[in-house]
Amino acid sequence: MKTIEKEKIVHEVVEGIYEAYPFLWEKFGQNGRERTTEDNYHHLNHLETTYQLNDLTFFLDYTEWLERVLTSRNVGTDLIIDNYQRLHHAAQELEDEEERCAYQRYLTKAIQHLQQS
Repeated sequence: MKTIEKEKIVHEVVEGIYEAYPFLWEKFGQNGRERTTEDNYHHLNHLETTYQLNDLTFFLDYTEWLERVLTSRNVGTDLIIDNYQRLHHAAQELEDEEERCAYQRYLTKAIQHLQQS
């Protein structure tokens, strides 16, 4: 994934989250927005590694860890699911079709996993 693609996706996702959930500003402030941006780069990096390894388990393990960390910080699973759904949609902008389809498949599986937990 190109750096410019990552930046565009992260910007789109973070803007969308903070538009949809204005209470996040009140709850977490600027620090929360910066962490959300940082987290989305981590999500994309983990998707990229999962793709390179061709190992869905890598992303599912990351997702389980992420859920434990964020829920301990009062970020609900529903927000993680929403974030992953936004990433799934934003991934449409990736030029590489094989990579795009793989990322969307990984995100779909992770969302299903979160919905079952």
